[in-house]
Amino acid sequence: MDRALILASISFLLAVVWGPLLIRILRHYQIGKRIRIDGPDDHQSKMGTPTMGGLMIVVPVLLITLVLNIYNLLGRTLIGRSILVPLGVMLIYALIGAIDDLAGVRGVRRGLGLTARNKLLWEVPLTLGIALFMLASDIQFAGQVGVPGIAQMVNVGWVWVPLAAFVILSSANAVNLTDGLDGLAGIIVASAFAAYGVIARLQGQFYLIRFCFTVVGASFAFLWYNAHPAQMFMGDTGSLALGATLGTVALMTGQWLLLPIVVLIPVAETLSVVIQVLYFKYTKRRFGQGRRVFKMSPLHHHFELLGWSETQVVQRFWLVELLAAMAGVALALL
Repeated sequence: MDRALILASISFLLAVVWGPLLIRILRHYQIGKRIRIDGPDDHQSKMGTPTMGGLMIVVPVLLITLVLNIYNLLGRTLIGRSILVPLGVMLIYALIGAIDDLAGVRGVRRGLGLTARNKLLWEVPLTLGIALFMLASDIQFAGQVGVPGIAQMVNVGWVWVPLAAFVILSSANAVNLTDGLDGLAGIIVASAFAAYGVIARLQGQFYLIRFCFTVVGASFAFLWYNAHPAQMFMGDTGSLALGATLGTVALMTGQWLLLPIVVLIPVAETLSVVIQVLYFKYTKRRFGQGRRVFKMSPLHHHFELLGWSETQVVQRFWLVELLAAMAGVALALL
């Protein structure tokens, strides 16, 4: 645990130091955020703020983890090489997110990026491949699930592959939907990785706890520049990468049933979008005019339109997330 906390500090320092350089690079190439016209009026002032800030987290995490595990990656131990799984997932989803961010800035769908269908065409086969690799490589707890109150892991066999792919995909897109306010996604992700870092520590997976807290440190550094008013945004480069990696870490601990609790806020954000879309389509078909359950989705915009300030939404959502993360760790102890 002491090394994990030291790594968190190191990743924080490295990320903070290279943050200003990244901001200058993004500004130089005019990689700025496009804001939804139908969004809250206060958000229009954020137009042009550099996006793809997730690189500030992804790059230090990749470098630190590779340096720390170079000996194991040369083939000494299977457990050590397991760290390639979350690293690979982070890199793959960061690339998908970067393509989406660049499409949103320079593509024909400016402000919107890739369509959901186009992203899924990449994400689904790649994620299924990752799940198959984890199971075939005998990664610890692959093919298993922890159930609160049951001491031993439950073996679910090959059905674990589509379930694992769903966990990674849903986690990636849930964090992506949460990334809409200054500091919100970063603090939620940091809290969730800290929770799974503690769970990994309880299991004795020391390589995984170090990885988790490396992400925590880099996420805190990102928040240094993403605190309101944000100097840069995470973008899909960060939100997809971190969300998918979080889902992968949950699978590697076997405690993926607890993920909806640990990431309660992203789950609520996702459900708000699903409910809003389904209800709008239903009422439009039934009554000829679409109606809404929420003033706006995702959920954080609903509370903004109720009169909460952006800072109030972020702080209150974080308090709920902290309690949910602690509940998840407690359930893992059962």
